[in-house]
This record gives sequence, structure tokens and C-alpha cells, in this order.
Amino acid sequence: MRKHKVSLYAELLTTGKLNDYLADLNEQAEAMFSRLVKQFSEKEGVTEALKAENQMLWVQRMNNRRRLFLFRQYSISHKVP
Repeated sequence: MRKHKVSLYAELLTTGKLNDYLADLNEQAEAMFSRLVKQFSEKEGVTEALKAENQMLWVQRMNNRRRLFLFRQYSISHKVP
């Protein structure tokens, strides 16, 4: 933000609103991540029915989906082949 949106950064910094802005941005990112992981997991068959049936397997698969999703996002943003 400091490099790419200099005027916005300067305005938020001088008005004392930078921390609130970044906290809000972080909340939005976490909510989006949660929605995407849920959608991705349901697409892969990791559902609430599985959770009710076998909690340990559900946790294992959810953790795997989260890691895979994070790896994909990292790979895209860092152009990893």
C-alpha cells in the first residue's frame, strides 16, 4: 500500500485511520478465505454430513483443503510453476 497507493496511505496515516482500515481489510480477507475454503471443500465432498459421520476424517480433510488452497494462492501470487 505504501508503494502502490501512496496518497491513500498518506491520508490514512495522517488522519489516524490506517490501523482501522487495515483491520477492516484483514476481516474482509479472512471472511473471503473462509467462504472460498467452504466452497472448495463442499465441491470436494467435505460436507457437514461427513462431519457428523466422522469428525476426525472431516478435520483431516478440511485441514488438507485449507493447506492446498493456501498453496494454490501462494503459487498464483508468486508465479510458482
